[in-house]
Amino acid sequence: MLKAIIFDMDGVICDSEPLHMRAFQHVLSELDILLTDQEYYDHYLAFDDRGCFSAVLQKNDRPQDAALIQSYVERKGRYFDDLMKEHLVIYPGAEAFVKRLAERFPLGLASGARRLEVEFVLKKAKIRGLFTAVVSADDVASGKPHPESFQTALRILNERRLIDTPEIRPSECLVIEDSFHGLAAAQAAGMKGAAVTTSYSAEQLKGASLIIDTMVGYDIQKLEKVFA
Repeated sequence: MLKAIIFDMDGVICDSEPLHMRAFQHVLSELDILLTDQEYYDHYLAFDDRGCFSAVLQKNDRPQDAALIQSYVERKGRYFDDLMKEHLVIYPGAEAFVKRLAERFPLGLASGARRLEVEFVLKKAKIRGLFTAVVSADDVASGKPHPESFQTALRILNERRLIDTPEIRPSECLVIEDSFHGLAAAQAAGMKGAAVTTSYSAEQLKGASLIIDTMVGYDIQKLEKVFA
């Protein structure tokens, strides 16, 4: 039985993946490293900032110094903030979709974005108060495809659940993601995954229990049927 839903943010609630990519490319170009659009979508899209820089530096035989990586993360954050303020788009139907689900289920959000970015997006989408648990990259040690962010969101949901209600198990959670790395993280956490086709085609999102082509007018009973 479906008892809780945990959202990803980038590529699910907002069309921000291209902005993240441009910010990564900007920093890496200053290091004389070329990151193509195809490489980003094939390998790095679901990573948090630290994970992306670490993986790209390793591939290009560059030093993995933690202080250097942190400086790149901060630089990327500044570029992304500028892009976000001018170009961020909330997906059509996202606000209404989240509001309808919040009437029936406790909601969590587990994002690889920084806390600052998460708060900006949720407030812009007018849905900040609908999430009982909000987990950002700043709150975990390991980003996706590691399951820590989803596990942390579920722990918070359980800590804040109503008195005398049963603990929510991972198998009773549905994760809504846009990438195969995110779906892998959900599976590793013992949760089922639904995928929106904003970043990848349905054929590429193998492992999803359900494909969502659009949130506009979506029949939320389809989500429950996954657990029937």
